[in-house]
Amino acid sequence: MNFNRQPTHLQNQLLKLIPLQQSNFEELYAVASDPLIWEQHPNRLRYQREVFQNYFEGAMQSEGAFLIRDTKSNEVVGSSRFYDYNEKESSVLIGYTFIGRKFWGNGYNKALKELMLQHAFQFVDKVYFHIGATNYRSQKAIEKTGAVKIDEFEVEYYGEDSKLNFIYILTKP
Repeated sequence: MNFNRQPTHLQNQLLKLIPLQQSNFEELYAVASDPLIWEQHPNRLRYQREVFQNYFEGAMQSEGAFLIRDTKSNEVVGSSRFYDYNEKESSVLIGYTFIGRKFWGNGYNKALKELMLQHAFQFVDKVYFHIGATNYRSQKAIEKTGAVKIDEFEVEYYGEDSKLNFIYILTKP
């Protein structure tokens, strides 16, 4: 069974995931331009337009990126993606996630991860997450899902220098 990295039907009571399009750049950048979103991220400058443009290009090339919208207001919440699908290992990564501060602490990150994990576990047995070594908020959030830290290594982000990341894994229930 082939893993669909960009399904069009992922939605729950809080949010809906829409395959990312070039035309979404401005509205997504409007959320990403908040420096506080990136203060613990390995690339703290991603709020800058030219740095975010590189992130966005990588998202488009991944063919697994989503624009996240609030189901009630239709506001842009942020973005996330599936990447590095490995059919042989039966695994995929979820990451490159960011959520606007307006939506922090309101269950959006949890709802997002649940939605993406439900989809992924229809096709794979393992989901990995790369989280920056200084991104404590994301580390705590992913640990709440039951994910376990299994390693540390340098990750090369698209068009950026490599940065130390922790590797977390969640296995199919």
